[in-house]
Amino acid sequence: MKKDLLRVADLSREEMEELLNLSSRLKAEPKRMEKDLPLRGRTLGLIFEKSSTRTRISFEVGMYQLGGHSLFLSSQDLQMGRGETIADTARVLSRYLDGLVVRTFGHERVEEMARWASIPVINGLSDQHHPCQVLADLLTIREKKGTLPGIRVAYVGDGNNMANSWMEGASRWGIDLRLACPPGYEPDRDLFEQARRETARFGGRIEITHNPMEAVEGADVVYTDVWTSMGQEGEREERLRAFRGFQVGRQLLGRAKPEALVMHCLPAHRGEEITDEVMDGPRSVVWDQAENRLHVQKAILLQLLT
Repeated sequence: MKKDLLRVADLSREEMEELLNLSSRLKAEPKRMEKDLPLRGRTLGLIFEKSSTRTRISFEVGMYQLGGHSLFLSSQDLQMGRGETIADTARVLSRYLDGLVVRTFGHERVEEMARWASIPVINGLSDQHHPCQVLADLLTIREKKGTLPGIRVAYVGDGNNMANSWMEGASRWGIDLRLACPPGYEPDRDLFEQARRETARFGGRIEITHNPMEAVEGADVVYTDVWTSMGQEGEREERLRAFRGFQVGRQLLGRAKPEALVMHCLPAHRGEEITDEVMDGPRSVVWDQAENRLHVQKAILLQLLT
């Protein structure tokens, strides 16, 4: 049976660990896998209704390095842009392709594509989830800290798709996750409750606060994301007012452990959610995060397409 990756919760703890281990091996021995070309003859479709840098390029490059081929399909290139249903599109593309990456707005669109496709569907980002990014984040933390259980992560900013996916990822690893969001901008409440129940199995803790200083106190990792995501541009001024005091700068970072990592999933709005001084500073692992998207994407492709 085919397997989809629509959200972090689609993976068991064992499957996540296997993906992270495979990502590490691919990163350590890239030439060996490129020589074997395990995805020779396979074709991946990328249906993107939102702009992308890291997701698109890492999947395209990863597919190429593994011997496969990718097709970039914007919503304007497909008949979906003229009214063809997702179900019909999914059934047709399943006859041509070996897998699909979908980047869209409503998460229900990814779910419907997966429901009708007979090939694996990967969520390249939706308004509610971004599983590929969190897997790369977990890989980066494990590389830098040597472990995941017991790590304290402070997420400062909007309770968006990244916050939702981080809750699901942290719940499987015994991570102490503290999310600091302004009132009215907290992550999905149902997902929060689900993640808290999951932490009972693996340890750790997930909490939501409105105080960023409280969240960052003693953190091993300080994580942030843009305050205004794609599709929310009309709310920008309102959000700038609401998130005042949530910027990851020198003062806020000073509450974390001296060796704390600074992470951002990118793209960054420098001077808003993070300062240049912190993003370009010695604690930042932002570029390692971005690189690890490639290695994790390759592991996902190998796991789902072979």
